[in-house]
Amino acid sequence: MTYPPSAGAPSPSEGYGAPAHCYRHPDRQTGLACTRCERPICPDCLNPAAVGFQCPECVAEGRASLSQPSVRRTALVRSHVQPVVTYGLIALNVLMYVATVVQSGSVSNNQYSGLFQDLAMWGPLVRQGEVWRMGSSTFLHYGLTHVAVNMISLFIIGRDIEQVLGKWRYLLVYLLAGLGGSVAVLLFTPNAVVAGASGSVFGLLGAAGVIMLRNKQNMQPLIGILVLNAVISFMPGISLAAHLGGLLVGAALTFLLVQLTPSRR
Repeated sequence: MTYPPSAGAPSPSEGYGAPAHCYRHPDRQTGLACTRCERPICPDCLNPAAVGFQCPECVAEGRASLSQPSVRRTALVRSHVQPVVTYGLIALNVLMYVATVVQSGSVSNNQYSGLFQDLAMWGPLVRQGEVWRMGSSTFLHYGLTHVAVNMISLFIIGRDIEQVLGKWRYLLVYLLAGLGGSVAVLLFTPNAVVAGASGSVFGLLGAAGVIMLRNKQNMQPLIGILVLNAVISFMPGISLAAHLGGLLVGAALTFLLVQLTPSRR
């Protein structure tokens, strides 16, 4: 609301004009006026503005007119919480790799360890009831290069996603994306022996895509990463099914989590 000038109030162009009475303190004469509503104000009532001064009501009006960001929008803004879940996942993956190396006695052929054989994803055994392999296989890796690449990717991507989603929703996306990759492997390459956190990492890439679209950010860097990883996915020994399954589940789940964010400030 904009108030009309009071009688005798100086216009903004006049600046310090003939004294008038403050609209909030009628007993006080003043030569000042609010640059927004033009009502006379005394020194006790003025608030410095970008240009001139404003009265308390105009200041309050200006604050109220500022658009309040929606909860779904603010849910996508990074916090400053330490990404402890990301660090914990990296530590668990590395610990599993070290355990298989110790058992096998080999850094590069750790897949021959008993632990690896008991936990790796293999369709025939899953269909026989060993369903835990669909989750446990996401914490195993073939050799040092495999675990290093996935953990570096998790470190780079995971910290930002965790701060955006929060630790529990982030962990949910990570785990279910890994399971989504295992389901895709079971459907499209049922006889392959698969292990690795790639499905979960691709799930985080899908989550990043949803978040960036929601925030209307530049998608070119993410698209470049996805194209590069898509090319790598066609290389021998890489499970394309696990990558695609994780990517789709991560993106879909993040979209649902964003939409279902509680409506509270």
